[in-house]
Amino acid sequence: MARSAAVPLAPGVWRIPTVGRALVNSYAFVGDDGSVTLVDCGLKRAPARIVRGLAAIGKTPADVTGIVLTHAHPDHAGGAAELSRRTGAPVAAHTADVPYAESGQVPPHDPTITAGRFLARLAGGRFPAVEVACPLADGDVLAVGGGLRVLHTPGHSPGHVSLLHEPTRVLVTGDALFNVAGVRWPVKSFCTDFRMTQRTAHVLGELDYDVAAFTHGPEITNRAREQVRAFLSRLR
Repeated sequence: MARSAAVPLAPGVWRIPTVGRALVNSYAFVGDDGSVTLVDCGLKRAPARIVRGLAAIGKTPADVTGIVLTHAHPDHAGGAAELSRRTGAPVAAHTADVPYAESGQVPPHDPTITAGRFLARLAGGRFPAVEVACPLADGDVLAVGGGLRVLHTPGHSPGHVSLLHEPTRVLVTGDALFNVAGVRWPVKSFCTDFRMTQRTAHVLGELDYDVAAFTHGPEITNRAREQVRAFLSRLR
């Protein structure tokens, strides 16, 4: 089965795989005027895959007018500096993750988890620094294809956000949840505060949406909200 450069989720909303068929995903939102907003930019080497994904939907880097980061980790922000340079598009991220995006340094790892303490001692975890022109806050509604709502879901990083595209009822979870061999929590050791991740994810079960789109794993299009709520209910 051929790998798709871009997968349609709803009118004007596309998933662009940057690693494998769905292991790491970026998203493209196309407005009525033809402009494109990218959500997440994958690893440092991802821009070539994203440009191919844009070409598959009849777009070029010149059509990109905005870049939104769900959080400042290398597999989401690693390609942001290059894509911002190619497109001239401003980058948006939650204010709590701005210092990490602009320094190219990942946020702290959870010190209560053994692997997190080990990772915190390593010198790795860097990515190309990118200027953030648009700091975001919880509840912001971006003028993206009719309205992209910012949902602050911290824990995986201090400024981690999920995004709800209200016109198409597509939810981008970011790394609040994965869908790798089923809906699951993100890897504990890569979280800043894993328990906070679990506490703040409840908001994803309280929203109305038809498609749950994940930055790690394929989308859920059948009873998406019910499946997410069923997973979250296990925490209780």
